[in-house]
Amino acid sequence: MNYFFDVLTLIILLSFYGFIHSVLASEKVKIFFRKIFGKLIAFYRLLYNVFSVIGLYIIWDISPHPSLQIYKLSKPYDYLVLIPQILAIAGLIWCFKYISFKEFLGLNQIDRYLKNEYTDAELDENYTLRIEGPYKYSRHPIYFFSIVFLLFKPEMNLFYLTMFVSFTAYFYIGSYYEEKKLVRLFGDEYRNYQKRIPRIFPIKF
Repeated sequence: MNYFFDVLTLIILLSFYGFIHSVLASEKVKIFFRKIFGKLIAFYRLLYNVFSVIGLYIIWDISPHPSLQIYKLSKPYDYLVLIPQILAIAGLIWCFKYISFKEFLGLNQIDRYLKNEYTDAELDENYTLRIEGPYKYSRHPIYFFSIVFLLFKPEMNLFYLTMFVSFTAYFYIGSYYEEKKLVRLFGDEYRNYQKRIPRIFPIKF
């Protein structure tokens, strides 16, 4: 019974974190901050990323850690799971060849602000439609490779399993709202892209 309440508490905390994370990522909130701070919205992306990391650490620290073991791989199978993890890391590096990592972190925005080249019309990021490299196979390859990396683990307990399922669910929910924004930005071009390319997993069901 303790495991049930531990998992429930963990899911509630992660859901609360995901909700706050999504709200702060919404255009309405960014537009609200732009009205107050003007071009200082250029710092929003970096602060948002810092908040995300700190918030996740706090959730990790205060949440219960149900330690019920699901499985533990013996040698040499515990080393074999490193193969898909390494491939997932390579996939993430591949993704960042087609997007600006500094833009993703929020550093480019600050650089443009300091050079007086920033326009608050872009809010916190310059969006571009990417259909090259991994984006030819998945509309959200970063989510896909993150899921693969998190899934393959030599040892699994109830805490990690709950985290993995929660993160995967968040990736799917978050991608839905992210794509609504991309449809508004790119219109039919993105709708056609949606028809051709799977959302996360590079397989059409």
